[in-house]
Amino acid sequence: QMQLVESGGGLVQPGGSLRLACIASGSDFSIYAMAWYRQASGKRRDMVAAITGGEKSMYEDSVKGRFTISRDNAKNSVYLQMNNLKPEDTAVYYCNRVAADDDDYWGQGTQVTVSS
Repeated sequence: QMQLVESGGGLVQPGGSLRLACIASGSDFSIYAMAWYRQASGKRRDMVAAITGGEKSMYEDSVKGRFTISRDNAKNSVYLQMNNLKPEDTAVYYCNRVAADDDDYWGQGTQVTVSS
C-alpha cells in the first residue's frame, strides 16, 4: 500500500494561509488521482480537493477559489495551498488516493487550526 506523510499544518488566524505537503511512497504515484481530505472533530472525513495524474483538479464548493491543489510527480508529492482560511476549515487534513477507503493506509494527517 501507498505510505503517506502529511505536513505543513499549524495555527493560523482567519484570513491567513498555509501550504500543506504530502509525500507518498511507491513507484506508481503518477498514475493515481490524489486528493486532500479533512476531518473536523466529531465529523466524518470528507474530500476537499482532488487532482488527476494529468493535473486536472476539482474542489468541494466551500473551498473553491481559496484552495489550490497541485502535484509534483517527480517528487511523489501533492500539495494544498490554502488561502483566506476560515474557522470552519479547522480539521485534520489527510492526503490519499481518490479511491481510498477506510481499509487503505492513512497517514497521521496534519492539524490545521484557524482561530484568532
